Amino acid sequence: MRAVSDGATGLKGDARRQELLRVRGRSVAWLAPLVLLIGIVLIDFRTSSDFRILSWIVLVPGIAAAICGVWGTAMYAVLAPATYVGADAVLPHEFQAGLPDLVLAAIGGVLATLACAIRVRGERRMLHMQDVAATIRRTVLRPLPPGWGGLEHAAVYLAADSEARVGGDFYDIQIGLHGTRVIVGDVQGKGLGAVEAAAALLGTFRETGYHEPDLATVAVRLEERLQRHILMRAALGREDDDRFATAVLISFPEADPAVVDTVVLGHDPPLVVAPDGIRSLPPGAHGLPLGMGELDPAAGPPPALRVLLRPGETLLLTTDGVTEARNSAGEFYPLAADVAQAVAADPGIARPRRLVAFVRERTLRHCGGHLADDTTVFAVRREGGGKGVENVGNGDGSGRLQA
Repeated sequence: MRAVSDGATGLKGDARRQELLRVRGRSVAWLAPLVLLIGIVLIDFRTSSDFRILSWIVLVPGIAAAICGVWGTAMYAVLAPATYVGADAVLPHEFQAGLPDLVLAAIGGVLATLACAIRVRGERRMLHMQDVAATIRRTVLRPLPPGWGGLEHAAVYLAADSEARVGGDFYDIQIGLHGTRVIVGDVQGKGLGAVEAAAALLGTFRETGYHEPDLATVAVRLEERLQRHILMRAALGREDDDRFATAVLISFPEADPAVVDTVVLGHDPPLVVAPDGIRSLPPGAHGLPLGMGELDPAAGPPPALRVLLRPGETLLLTTDGVTEARNSAGEFYPLAADVAQAVAADPGIARPRRLVAFVRERTLRHCGGHLADDTTVFAVRREGGGKGVENVGNGDGSGRLQA
C-alpha cells in the first residue's frame, strides 16, 4: 500500500494517508480546501450585510492541514488571506470586514501550517514504527513457502493490539534430517518481552527440529532455551521469572507418511479435521508448559504420541485466543462443535485454507471483533489432499491477517 505525497516533502506518512484521496493515481487532497474557499466567497457575495461569512476563510488552511501535505497547506495559508483581501476589496466600503479578520486569516494560516508539519512528522514516525513491527513480525513469523516440507498449510495471525501487529503467538515449519516438524505456541503475556521469548523459542526449534531425531528431545531443548532466556532477562533487571509458553510439536516422518508424532506442552491438542468429520487426538501424556520444567525436574520429557493420519485429514492448531474468545454473554467459542457442523454441511472446509478462514471468521463473529488475546489459527496436512500451499494473507505478502 503506497502512494505519492502531494507535497515536496515526499513523506511516506503522507503517501499512506492520501491513498484514499486519489483519483486515477493522482492526489485530489487539494480539491476539498479549494471548494470550501470558493464556496465561502460565493455565499458571502450572495448574502446580505447581516450575514457575512468571509472571515470563515480561516477554516480553509485548517482543512488543508488535515488532509494535505505541508507545502499544500502553506499554499492555502497564503491563498486564503489573499482571497480575503481581494473579495473584501470588491465590496462597498460600508460592507468590508476590514483588517481584524484579515489578521485572523493570516494567523490561522500560519498555525495551520505548523499543525500540518507536526501531523506529518507524527505520521512519519508512526509509519516507521509500523515498518519496525512488520520487520519483527517477519522475523518471528517468517513467511512459509508453498509446499514447504511437503505440507499444505494455511495460517492466520490476529493481534489483539491492532497497532502492534505482533505478539507472543508463534508458529513455524522446519524441514529436517528426520522429517518435517511443525510448532505452534503461545508465550504468556504480551509486549516485547513475549516477542523476545517467542523469537528465542523459534530459533531453537529451527535448529533442533532440523537435527534431532526424537521429537521429545526437541521439547527438552526448547525448555532449556526458555530457562536460559529467563535467566538472561533477570540478569538484565527485566523480571521474567513467571514467563512460560505453551506449545504443540508435530513431526511428519518421511519413513511413514501415514502417521504423525505429537508432543503437547500445556497447549490445547490439535483437532483432526476430515471431509467426513472431526476427531480429537487420543489422550496422551501432556508435558508442562515450557519454562515450568523446574516444577517437576524428575518428570523428564513427555513421550511423543504417534497417531494415524489418513489422506485428506488436516491438523487444526489454535492458540487460546480462539478457544477463550467470549461473546457478549461470556460464553467461550465452541471450536470443535462449530467446525464439526461446518464440515458436515460442506466437506471442502477440511482444506487448510478454507478451514483457517472459517475459524478466523467465526472467532471474530463470536467475540464481536474484540479479541482479548493474540490469536493464531494454523492448519496443516501432507500434500496430496489438495492443491498447493495456502497462507491466508492481508495483501502484504506476510501470510497473516491484522485484526
